[in-house]
Amino acid sequence: MINVGNDWQPLFDIEQEKPYYRELRRFLKSEYFSKTVYPPMNEIFRAFALTSFADTKVIIVGQDPYHEPGQAMGLSFSVMEGTQEPPSLQNIHTEIMNEGVEQGPWSSDLTRWARQGVLLLNSTLTVVAHRAASHAGKGWEIFTDNAIRALGDDERPKVFMLWGSYARSKKALISKSCHLILESAHPSPLSAYRGFFGNGHFKACNEFLSRTGQKPIVW
Repeated sequence: MINVGNDWQPLFDIEQEKPYYRELRRFLKSEYFSKTVYPPMNEIFRAFALTSFADTKVIIVGQDPYHEPGQAMGLSFSVMEGTQEPPSLQNIHTEIMNEGVEQGPWSSDLTRWARQGVLLLNSTLTVVAHRAASHAGKGWEIFTDNAIRALGDDERPKVFMLWGSYARSKKALISKSCHLILESAHPSPLSAYRGFFGNGHFKACNEFLSRTGQKPIVW
């Protein structure tokens, strides 16, 4: 059984008892035993471990982990320090610089965001090496949708950043009008010039956090 170590635990306790999760766990045991799967098993739930439910004020939704060696680390869009930055992350950095928001020293490891309350959540939390979306449809989406739904049902104002059609489909899970939902094209090279660049999301996020009495993110 998973012990995430913070106030996400009640959701984990509920989900781990459901049939879909038990089947997912059996599937993952077989996959990790027989194949190369990312991220490392002890980092699957890193986003939840670093950003408690109560501390979450920004949610950035990704699809599934990076699938090449040394990349995936349990946080959407983030890769380990020293790893070549994927193009999507490069484009995120470019947009931050263009918006002129407050920044810390740049690193491809976005743990510093997670510690400020940015939940970097992929919809699917594991992937087979070199095979994008290889663990899609195995149960992870149920788990992460329920996490997004719980955040959306919470009365504390939050910012949901939904980039690309897949992430934007999660808008239906967000029930409360107190939240700010920011939608645009995905930062990947295929779509960044069709609406991600110039979306102003990082500035809009920080302005919303300030208006609602919360500390802005140092990006």
